[in-house]
Amino acid sequence: MKFYLLIILLPLFHGCANYEKFREVTEELEIPTKIYRADYNQTWQAVIQVMRKYDIAQQNQEAGFIKTRWMDNTLEVNFTDSFGSADAVKAAKFKIVVNVVRGFRASREVTKVTIYKRQLAEQDFLQGWKEMSADGIMEKTLLYRIERLIATDNKLKEIDKAREKEQLQNSGL
Repeated sequence: MKFYLLIILLPLFHGCANYEKFREVTEELEIPTKIYRADYNQTWQAVIQVMRKYDIAQQNQEAGFIKTRWMDNTLEVNFTDSFGSADAVKAAKFKIVVNVVRGFRASREVTKVTIYKRQLAEQDFLQGWKEMSADGIMEKTLLYRIERLIATDNKLKEIDKAREKEQLQNSGL
């Protein structure tokens, strides 16, 4: 009888462990996101230009996503952890997933960009790959670069409009 009770209650305890992992992810993991006051095409072009540096596995403008292949960053992980108490990792790799979504705010088109970095590390070949939490620096840096590209593009458009207006005024004289 106790054996059957144990078999019935075992999945319940396992479910609690999954809930704890889910709660940790939702409470502590903040996926870097930024909303830009730019149309979808302008933002997409900025995202493509920033992500050109990485090995892109999939990209779809209609769905608004970009996914990179796994890239090795063992040296970076070992360097940043060298000042901590953690042991050096044997290998580390990451992939980046970017989502671009069109939206509207007060009848003006805006675009939301979300960047998620999935980081895996391997301490030794017996343990296998384990998920590591990302520090968010790379994601925030990419969002900043996208923001600067959009700002530069907008400034160039303003300069072109001013130049056209000046040429129209000069030709009308």
